[in-house]
Amino acid sequence: MHQELNDEHRAIQKMARDFTEKEIVPIAADRDRIQDPAEVFSPELIKKGSALGLRTLAVPEEFGGSGVDLKGQVLVILELARGDGGVAKTFSQCWKWTPMLCRLATDEQRERFLPKFLEDDLYLLAMAGTEPDAGSDNRMPPPDYPKAGWKTSAVRDGDGWVINGMKHFIANGGVAKLYIVRTRTNPDVSISEGTTMFFVPSDTPGFSIGRSHDKIGWRFYQNAELIFQDCRVPASNLLGELNKGKKDSSERFVSFNDVELAANVIGISQAAFEHALNHARNRFQGGKPIIEHQAIALKLSDMYMRLEAAKSYLFNVVDSRELEGAEFESSSKQLMKVFATESAIQITRLAVEIFGGSGVMRNAPVEKLLRDAAIFPHLAADSIMNLKAAAKLK
Repeated sequence: MHQELNDEHRAIQKMARDFTEKEIVPIAADRDRIQDPAEVFSPELIKKGSALGLRTLAVPEEFGGSGVDLKGQVLVILELARGDGGVAKTFSQCWKWTPMLCRLATDEQRERFLPKFLEDDLYLLAMAGTEPDAGSDNRMPPPDYPKAGWKTSAVRDGDGWVINGMKHFIANGGVAKLYIVRTRTNPDVSISEGTTMFFVPSDTPGFSIGRSHDKIGWRFYQNAELIFQDCRVPASNLLGELNKGKKDSSERFVSFNDVELAANVIGISQAAFEHALNHARNRFQGGKPIIEHQAIALKLSDMYMRLEAAKSYLFNVVDSRELEGAEFESSSKQLMKVFATESAIQITRLAVEIFGGSGVMRNAPVEKLLRDAAIFPHLAADSIMNLKAAAKLK
C-alpha cells in the first residue's frame, strides 16, 4: 500500500522506526516474560521515548507541543507496535486524552496540569471508566434502566467533591500521574445525563492502586484497579460540565480511539508477517526453502492480502477524517477497528503455523504477537459491541 507522505511525516516515521529498532525490539521479548505484570513496565524506556517527543506528540503547537496530525500519529503507532504494541499504546494513550487537557479543560486547569505533562517524562495520562459491573453498559446503556453503567460516585461536600468506588481494567493504571475519572453525580438518571468527569492526580489522598491485571498479551501496557475511598478533590478539578461527562468524552473531543487501536494491531500484524516471511526464506525442508512449498506460499499470500487491506482501510478512514474534520463517520472507524482485529488474529495465527512446532515455543518471535493480537477483540468494547454500535449509526 502506497501513501503520499510529506517531509514531516517521513521524518517522524523514521524517528519512530529508529527508536523501535534500537530501544524496543531488543527488550520486548524479555520484558514480556516477567511474571509480575506491574514489573513488565519500563520507566526507562518511556523516558527515552518521551525525550524524543513521543509522549506529548499530540499537544498542539499553541500549547507548546509538536502538534503532529492524525496521519503522523498513525505512522508512529504502526512503527512502535512492530516492536511492541503495549509500548506503542502507553504513548498513544496520552495522545488520546490530550484534547481533554488542551481543549476541554479550563484555562486554570491547563495552567496547573499542562506544564507538568510537558516537562515530566513519566507524566502519563489515563481515563478511568470501566468498573467490575459496568463495561458494555457504559458504551450502550439500556434506555429503560437508569442504574446501568458507572457506579463510582462523586458527592458535593462544601468546596469540593468526595469520590467513592472502584474502577478496573484501566489503561495506564498504576503508572499514570493524572487520571480523568468518570463518576455518577446523579444516580437516578441514565449515565448520559448523570455523569461528571474529574481530574484526579495520582497523589490525591483517598486514591490508591489495586491489582495490576495480568493479561495473556500486550503485557507492557499497564491495566489496573483504581480504588477511591473518600477521595476528596477540589471543585476546580471538575472537567467539563456537571452531569454532561458522557457527552464531553464523546466524539466532540475524542475521535481517536478506534483509529489508534487499528493502527496498533496492524503494526503487530506487520511484525508477524515480516517474521514469517524471513523464516520461510531461511528455513529449509524438502531440499528447498519452505517459501517454495505451495502451502507456505499460500499462507504468506493470505497474510499479505489481509495486511494490505487493513492498512488501506485504516488510511482511508484517516484521510476521510482529515478531509471532513472531527465529525467523521463513527461507523467507519468502528468497522475498520473490527476488520483490523480479525485480520490480525488470522495473520498472527498463520505466522505461528509457518514456524511449525517452534512457533509455539516461548523463544519464537511470533507466539508473543499471537497473544498480543488476542487482546484486541476485547478493547474499547468488544468486537460484537463495535459491530452493534456501527449498525446503529447506519
